[in-house]
This record gives sequence, structure tokens and C-alpha cells, in this order.
Amino acid sequence: MIKDQIEIVQSRIQAALSRVGRTDPVILIAVTKNHPVSSMRDAINNGIIHVGENKVQEALRKQEEFPDNGATWHLIGHLQTNKAKMAVSHFDLIHSIDSVHVLQAVQHAAAQIQKVQDILLQVNIAREESKFGMTVEDFPEICKLASTLPNVCVRGLMCIAPDMENVEDVRPIFRIAHALYENMKHTFMEGQIQYLSMGMTHDFEIAIEEGANMVRIGTAIFGSRNY
Repeated sequence: MIKDQIEIVQSRIQAALSRVGRTDPVILIAVTKNHPVSSMRDAINNGIIHVGENKVQEALRKQEEFPDNGATWHLIGHLQTNKAKMAVSHFDLIHSIDSVHVLQAVQHAAAQIQKVQDILLQVNIAREESKFGMTVEDFPEICKLASTLPNVCVRGLMCIAPDMENVEDVRPIFRIAHALYENMKHTFMEGQIQYLSMGMTHDFEIAIEEGANMVRIGTAIFGSRNY
């Protein structure tokens, strides 16, 4: 079933790209939050390269149970500063840098192990109190700060759109995120900003139509989560 679902999601990604005349690739991140290692193994065996987790501890457990899996690991959930050291040690890309404090904690943790950590800056464009992320107003200054830190490498932007009844209503949020993403390229070195991470199971096609090149899909691949 997971193989079939991956193929369906890939087909929907290609259809969304075609609708807006895009030919560039979109990275599919399979979000394994609250799903067993067996499901993650099945996805990787069927071509998934990128794995997303919301919690550092859950990712560590899965990495221990399924070592040397060849996946690229993405932290997509909120990062507490006291988990920065573990996150830097176990993730390839941290999407959820949502404040100066988290940014500095990651810089410190990466410096300790002489690593340059790839990160995305998370912006709460809709200003939802239930979601993390810096404000649009704070975003330019945090970009400037991040550009001076030697052990972090900002690779782009992440946003989470509101869960609206009419999914078309999220389109303006994604459009703003794309504009911010394009503006980031003026702050950082040429070619450094590459990833616009937005879109989940319920809205990833609209996100792609508005410029996303990295989507985070869980339910459409693995089914509903068991909490």
C-alpha cells in the first residue's frame, strides 16, 4: 500500500508542476511521525530518500532501529534549545529555526562538533498562535544575523499554512512565502538559498503551484497517525 501511495503522491506532484509550467524537481519528504519503523523501511525500500520527523527523540529511536538506511533526515517540528545538540548530531536539514534563541543554540551546538548545519528559517506568515515561526517583520533581521554565523548555512524558508476549510484560501500565504524566499537570495551567497519547504497532505498541490520545491507528506503516504 505504501508503494502505491508514494506513486500516487508523485503523480500529483508532477500534475501540479505541469499546471504551472514548471520543470524543476520537487523534493518529497515522507513524514514518519507516529508511524512505525516498518513503515519507514517500506517507504525507503520504495524509493523515498528524504525522511521527516517532528521530534528529535523519535528520530533517534528510529535511526537506532534502522541504521545505515541511506536517508536524508529532516527535522520539521519545533526545536527546543535544549535539544539543539542532539538535533545537530542527527539531522541533515533542520527546517524549524523559528527564533534568534534557536538559531544561536544550533550555531553553538554545530560549532562544538565542527559541523556546518544546514537550516531553514520558519516564518509564521498567518500569525497563528498555535504555530511556531518568526514574524514577517522579524524575518529580515534574523536573515542578516544568520548570514554572519559560521556554523549554520541557511538554505531557504519553511512555512506552515493554516488548515482552512477551503484549501484555496491558503494560496495567498504560500505566495507571500515565495516572495520572502526570493528576497532571501539577496542576503546570502549566490546559490545558497535553494529550498522552499511548504505544503502538506491537504495543501501540497497548491504549495507547488505557488513555488514550493520541498513538500512534507505524511498521511497521504502512511495513512492516519495513531496518537
